[in-house]
Amino acid sequence: MAKNTVCIWYDSEAEEAARFYASVFPDSAVHAVHPAPSNHPSGKAGDVLTVDFTVFGVACMGLNGGKAFPQSEAFSFLITTDGQEETDRYWDAIVGNGGTESACGWCKDKWGVSWQIAPRVLLDALTAGGEPAKRAFEVMMTMGKIDVARIEAAVRGDA
Repeated sequence: MAKNTVCIWYDSEAEEAARFYASVFPDSAVHAVHPAPSNHPSGKAGDVLTVDFTVFGVACMGLNGGKAFPQSEAFSFLITTDGQEETDRYWDAIVGNGGTESACGWCKDKWGVSWQIAPRVLLDALTAGGEPAKRAFEVMMTMGKIDVARIEAAVRGDA
């Protein structure tokens, strides 16, 4: 196990979520599925309790803990993309698999986990600051899924 692992709470679908992530994102895999050694408040002995997986090389553990703690936007995966095709592929996979769209490049998967699908051109503009950052930010605030061409135009001052 990695020294630092992101632990994500699921009701009971950690294995399904991990397998979905592994099918969508490169450098992602399910490494181990661990059954509960005995009964617990949200399940019984033998049910899947934890799942070790990676998302883009980041070590994660899915914990099937029941309904006590719902997901929120306080935690999200930030996936940096290199263009519209990659942005569309990840966004469409998450939303198309029972997820929901949100604003400014954010969406949620069907398990409630939040994802930011952010093209590099947007992140570069925002971190560079100045007028290009302001223009890119203002255009981004009008979007759900990020439109790379519109961000590029805003950075250039053409928007």
